[in-house]
Amino acid sequence: MSIINTKNLKGDIFGGITAGVVALPLALAFGIQAFGGINDPAANSIGALAGLVGATMLGFFAAIFGGTHSQISGPTGPMTVITAGLTAGAWASMTNPSFSQVLLTMSLAGVFCGLFQILFGVIKIGKYVRYIPYPVLSGFMSGIGIIIILQQIYPLIGLKSPVLVVEMITEFPARVADGISLVALLIGLGTIAIISLFPLITKKIPATLVALVVMTVVSLFVNYPEKLTIGEIPAGFPMPFFAKEGMSLAGIDWLAMIKMAIIPGLTLAGLGSIDTLLTSVVADNITKTHHNSNRELVGQGIGNMISGLFCGISGAGATMRTVVNVKSGGRTQLSGVVHSLFLLAVLLGLGSLVKYVPLSVLAGILISVGWGIIDFKGLKDLLKIPRADAFVLVVVLLLTVFVDLLTAVGIGMIIACVLFMKRAGDLVEGSYKAGEISNFDKESPWADEGGVPEEIKHKIYIQRLNGPIFFGSITRFQEVMHDIPTDVRLVIIRMKLVSFMDQSGLYAMETAIKDLQAQGITVYMTIIQPQPMYMLKSMKLIPNVVAEENTFKTFEDCTDRLRDIAPTL
Repeated sequence: MSIINTKNLKGDIFGGITAGVVALPLALAFGIQAFGGINDPAANSIGALAGLVGATMLGFFAAIFGGTHSQISGPTGPMTVITAGLTAGAWASMTNPSFSQVLLTMSLAGVFCGLFQILFGVIKIGKYVRYIPYPVLSGFMSGIGIIIILQQIYPLIGLKSPVLVVEMITEFPARVADGISLVALLIGLGTIAIISLFPLITKKIPATLVALVVMTVVSLFVNYPEKLTIGEIPAGFPMPFFAKEGMSLAGIDWLAMIKMAIIPGLTLAGLGSIDTLLTSVVADNITKTHHNSNRELVGQGIGNMISGLFCGISGAGATMRTVVNVKSGGRTQLSGVVHSLFLLAVLLGLGSLVKYVPLSVLAGILISVGWGIIDFKGLKDLLKIPRADAFVLVVVLLLTVFVDLLTAVGIGMIIACVLFMKRAGDLVEGSYKAGEISNFDKESPWADEGGVPEEIKHKIYIQRLNGPIFFGSITRFQEVMHDIPTDVRLVIIRMKLVSFMDQSGLYAMETAIKDLQAQGITVYMTIIQPQPMYMLKSMKLIPNVVAEENTFKTFEDCTDRLRDIAPTL
């Protein structure tokens, strides 16, 4: 399908430009964070340029070749954390470190990332993302948010951040004792305040951009230390690493470079694929469309490969930028192209202006991003959800923060699968019926459904669910609930055969019911088994979402209610 859709040309152009405005400060901030572990003044300007190039190249090619029409791609928190570890490790491993070799290592990792993602798409691995349980994703994203915040506390007070989280925590007292920049702290706090409060005034102008401009201008009048700014970045059209000015490739040990880059490349590919496809689902829910997950992975792979070739940092589908694009009217791939062209236009003439941007402003922006990444909903419910889910969430969070991201996801998946198999075995032993969620023909009533009043049958939809609602079945569950006709007045969800519900299933149920209620449809629930009832009540879905009087122990009780309300339905 062509990316040019003249029917939505205005919406795509406006959405793309708006997304580009939001992406600009994030690209600068993520780029600098990616080189934050290198103790050299030039790291800031090189990182800022790498962030802009990554946002431009990935955003452009992923939009053209990807499978999500309204997706905006660019540097993201999880990807930047991996890249930061890679660049710092490359710098530390060299006897005579140079940015040429660091950029080359990062470029190769980006190329490998792209190649792996293309492979993932070709072998159709995208569909398996649905099997990642909510506690794993929650712990992973919260861990990423915590890492970003810990890293940015240092530049917020005018200091250089260590690379390892343990060092960030243990070295903090000693580094603070050496002195902090009060001006940097105030500028950074002002940035966070604007990002937090400006949306209360208007959401039409991105708060991050307002904070970037306002606090940069303020810094010019308060004697902000020049060494704590980005510094000038080279302007001009990006060039590939093998043709880049000042890039020395002489005497490179290519085998060593490949060995250093291939595992981070695989890690980037895995995390980027998960991040992207989750954002694709968000875009689908807003636009009521359906993305092609495998094509999206191929598009992301092409984008990251080209971004790597041009010394840009790797990225993924960005949720906030995608939502901004959609809300601003973007509906086709053209919006992603416009977003990238906007960033390219800025890149071509930005060098003389960006040097004044304080690092504490970018730290404030990233702290706000990190705060937004943390899954406070999942953490708040830790004491209410099943202990197995809570255990997985906490383990993944701790491994993400203190070990590494890929290990966290891998171990989290293993634990989740083992715990689920145990729970599934317990269900069999308890004589619970199990099976896939399925949508029965509502025109063939069960024996106890014969009492539904004839005059209101056409206004009622009976949705029978059969089997556990858990992380492996919520995709089918969402499809079933999405197929409910919108012209009915009341939906009866039969829970008799739902023997188990985990956190992923609970949140999917909550979303489905709220969507029905938003359409003016009343929801009844019947014969809720003990474990699902415990989950629904402990998480307050009953009575906050479904009133207590709208749940029934038997279908006959529900039928009695239907007779009472028949005249008003």
